[in-house]
Amino acid sequence: MSAEARLRELICTLAKSMFDRGLTGGSTGNISARTQDGGLLVSPTGSSFGRLDPGRLSRFDAQGLHVDGDAPTKEMPLHTAFYDTRSAAGAVVHLHSCHSVALSMLPDVDPDNFLPPLTPYAIMKLGRVKLLPVFLPGDPAMGEAVRGLAGKRSAVMLANHGPVVAGKDVEAASNAIEELEETAKLAMLTHGMARRGLDPAQVRAVVDRFDVEWDS
Repeated sequence: MSAEARLRELICTLAKSMFDRGLTGGSTGNISARTQDGGLLVSPTGSSFGRLDPGRLSRFDAQGLHVDGDAPTKEMPLHTAFYDTRSAAGAVVHLHSCHSVALSMLPDVDPDNFLPPLTPYAIMKLGRVKLLPVFLPGDPAMGEAVRGLAGKRSAVMLANHGPVVAGKDVEAASNAIEELEETAKLAMLTHGMARRGLDPAQVRAVVDRFDVEWDS
């Protein structure tokens, strides 16, 4: 099996796992990954994470031209914005995960640091998550908002919509976006309570120990 064939299978396996565990439903969410030749494999428009076909993934060449497979997700501007501004990005995942969307609707969320510091793991995998405003689905302005961050964030939360995360490869991006949703779930479960999160010194210790992008 070629490297691209393995990547196609992995994209579909990870997407189905997220779908089966309720992290995105129906035909929501999209996923992409870099190929060895600098192109992209992308989930098609209107497709379900639970039923992706490896042979029908949208294929882009290194110049960004759609060369094979079904038509790509309408959220391509989001994906290309991350690839264009973060040289280390090897994959991008976007979900409509319930708890993160719910958290984005609360009035007391910090737009520059969307997730409260409840555990070390979201800090380690995501750094600061930027909360972006509401956009219409497929609006190219979402991509422009990501470009406006100049590559300084690996994850954003689209208000009332869902998270988008870039990672070094498709497994890393999938793991990170799952950590985002789990942290949002913790935040919702403990909202309004006298919870004990990480204090600033503990956050700084995590940032320094694991070389996290944090202060930009």
